Amino acid sequence: MVLKEIPADNITRPLGRNEVIGLLFRLTIFGAVTYFTIKWMVDAIDPTRKQKVEAQKQAEKLMRQIGVQNVKLSEYEMSIAAHLVDPLTMQITWSDIAGLDEVITELKDTVILPIQKRHLFEGSRLLQPPKGVLLYGPPGCGKTLIAKATAKEAGFRFINLQPSTLTDKWYGESQKLAAAVFSLAVKLQPSIIFIDEIDSFLRSRSSSDHEATAMMKAQFMSLWDGLDTDYNCQVIIMGATNRPQDLDSAILRRMPTRFHINQPNLRQREEILKLILENENVESRVDLKEIAKDTEGFSGSDLREMCRDAALLCVRDYVHNTPDDASGEEDYIRPIDQQDLQKAIQKMKKSKSASGVGVLMHAALD
Repeated sequence: MVLKEIPADNITRPLGRNEVIGLLFRLTIFGAVTYFTIKWMVDAIDPTRKQKVEAQKQAEKLMRQIGVQNVKLSEYEMSIAAHLVDPLTMQITWSDIAGLDEVITELKDTVILPIQKRHLFEGSRLLQPPKGVLLYGPPGCGKTLIAKATAKEAGFRFINLQPSTLTDKWYGESQKLAAAVFSLAVKLQPSIIFIDEIDSFLRSRSSSDHEATAMMKAQFMSLWDGLDTDYNCQVIIMGATNRPQDLDSAILRRMPTRFHINQPNLRQREEILKLILENENVESRVDLKEIAKDTEGFSGSDLREMCRDAALLCVRDYVHNTPDDASGEEDYIRPIDQQDLQKAIQKMKKSKSASGVGVLMHAALD
């Protein structure tokens, strides 16, 4: 087949106005279809897209609850903001913590006061709040409770940071998420970044660490206290651990304020028991001092569980001794007595001895 010759006039003739508009319209449609097709394909192969969308909705809801408005957040900051905790929704206050009066007083003086009375300390760098606070000691002794009460009483924005939040399968994303933690905290300051079990996240570095993990730790520490750190920034990183010896030395240097939350002594155990049983139905003849003597080595969490077991004994007595056809008006659960608490103590001691877990009593940090 022989193609007909195209007239030279048709080649050199400029496009008309309608032809130009039609060509631009077709190119626009083609570009839009290509863009949305590629975007749909990328979203379809991203396994974390659903979690990101849910995290963004949760972050927007939490931002409204804490009263933050007109603050633009990046995609990475939105992922971190999903772990915000509204201080007003926290139910823990200083009055809910017994036996740690000295720690609470020092926390108020060294951490909360310099931020609440900032105008008194503006001219001094020495009197600024610490960049990091470490709570360490045996499990179940109130470290997390103290962190929650600090945020509640001081009115700080509270970011409950979990190590899994900073991990991503794409190379370089973990560093961007680590940077978003601090950029978000600065936008919401005064704020507390709380890392529970901080030893699992910022443990001692070694040559065997994965490259992505090592870079994330380096990024985190650089933003925490590096060249670009603002001394006037009201962001405090608070960590809790029962293995302080596993923390990296550079992390310990960035947490100069440290509180050893040890197992309660006799006086502290008595105060904890009074607080736990304050609103419970307890016989007046119960000697809490005697109970405190018999609970040597118990943590605050152990004492609470022991009291719960004692209360359940009263419920079991009622269930076993009350006939099924008894009327509801006669329902009455007897108060907790000394014998119930002694039985609960023996049960807890058997449980603790069977676990065989060593308790961290003292740990050198230097």
